[in-house]
Amino acid sequence: MDTDEFREFGKAAVDYLADYTDTLRERPVIPNVEPGYLGRLIPDEAPEKPESWQEVLGDVERVIMPGMTHWNSPQFHGYFPSAVSYPSVVAEMLSAGIGCLGFSWMTSPVCTELEVTMMNWLGKMLGLPEQFLNCTKGPGGGVIQSSASVATFVGLLAAKERTTRRMMKLHPDWSEADIKAKLIAYTSDQANSSVEKAGLLGSMPMRHLPSDEHCRLRGSTLLEAIEKDEREGLIPCYVVATLGTTGTCAHDCLEELGPICNDKNVWLHVDAAYAGAAFVCPEFRHLMSGVEFADSFDFNPHKWLLVNFDCSAMWVKDSRYLVEAFNVDRIYLAHEKEGQQPDYRHWQIPLGRRFRALKLWFVMRMYGVQGLQNYIRHTVNLAKQFEGYIRNDDRFEIVTEVTMALVCFRMKGDNSNTRELLDKLLARRKIYVIAATYREKLFIRFVVCSSLCEARDMEFAWKEVSERATEILNPVPQQDVAVMSAIESSKEPATNIATMIKDLKIEHGLKEKAPKIS
Repeated sequence: MDTDEFREFGKAAVDYLADYTDTLRERPVIPNVEPGYLGRLIPDEAPEKPESWQEVLGDVERVIMPGMTHWNSPQFHGYFPSAVSYPSVVAEMLSAGIGCLGFSWMTSPVCTELEVTMMNWLGKMLGLPEQFLNCTKGPGGGVIQSSASVATFVGLLAAKERTTRRMMKLHPDWSEADIKAKLIAYTSDQANSSVEKAGLLGSMPMRHLPSDEHCRLRGSTLLEAIEKDEREGLIPCYVVATLGTTGTCAHDCLEELGPICNDKNVWLHVDAAYAGAAFVCPEFRHLMSGVEFADSFDFNPHKWLLVNFDCSAMWVKDSRYLVEAFNVDRIYLAHEKEGQQPDYRHWQIPLGRRFRALKLWFVMRMYGVQGLQNYIRHTVNLAKQFEGYIRNDDRFEIVTEVTMALVCFRMKGDNSNTRELLDKLLARRKIYVIAATYREKLFIRFVVCSSLCEARDMEFAWKEVSERATEILNPVPQQDVAVMSAIESSKEPATNIATMIKDLKIEHGLKEKAPKIS
């Protein structure tokens, strides 16, 4: 492909993405395919001769889109947001085209220096304590990781190394292997699955402590667990506190957990993967009270801050612990400017790294602090709109206090109706929601995810939920379902509906009055 073809291909791809975004509401949010569908659409082997870009781009709609779950659809309300923006997409394209690998300052100075500056911008926007920022004289600073999962794992490995070195100084007769075998970590029973995985990968048992009635981890619970393990000869090493749990968006009590961790020399990592974005708004910052006690803090701009995946912002109070854990030097990695700027290869697991700071730079400049604050507030207000629909219908109940843009609700009674409601919603593929549990109660998580969401999308989702609940509580006779289904799929004008109902009643042998059509 030469430059002229690249220009044509790139422009056509941008047009396709713009059209795709504009028509997302018209696409079913969940695909209607079965495992293995792709094998029937493409050959078993790569083509022997080159194909044109027109053929390749044309097959995106034929091959790719039928199997796509549309995460940016206004009808996507599962998991958490992946809200991209046009500035972020353009920055990603430039990053890919430039193709630098900024694992040290020398390999591409701007890649490192823009990341240093962007992490300062972002940290100030969130109101993080100054000791976490690169712009202070202390050893703290920020780095972009690929995901919150990786940040949790990086924190665990740094904590493991720090604790091992400390214990070897206190007990010179202890071996490194003996110390590492006694290390233990803690988190809430509401923490994300990635926290448990970090313990598995880092060979450190991760104890899941019970949360309180508001799904929060409390200081008294942590202290009791730590003291019990200390009596049994174990070495508490790492605590992961969550701000915005996956299930209910609960916030662990940092003001209680932090002093305990500091007193016990236990590394405190704060996982604010989703909720952290909301701290750009001052009215939400009380939810991270106590963050000054943390050793590391992470959130995902690629969830709720209009930056596309992957971009996870991690700050540490003392970066020297990362360098001690990850520093492996080779002669080919050395350069004469070492020590004047971070060499981010020492702050992460892989060597190579992409120019992800470019996405933050584009988004923060083109939205501004006020624009990002307005976006967060708009999303939260939409969630309140949906919450109002639930609260005003006595068939439903809110499970936990609504926080941020997550509404946890269920049908009243045992779990069977809620399970049936979820099954119906997913089968129809009009909206995408997922389930969670709290104290043996099954509930549905409804998150305002897409940056395209408007009030009409909350109305659409509520109509779908309400109508499916009606079907469960007031099942329609099968013959009436046939009438409704035929009318719903018909393209006839409204004036022909009455005749259609009459004909269908005769066809299905209905004697009772046909269902009312609104």
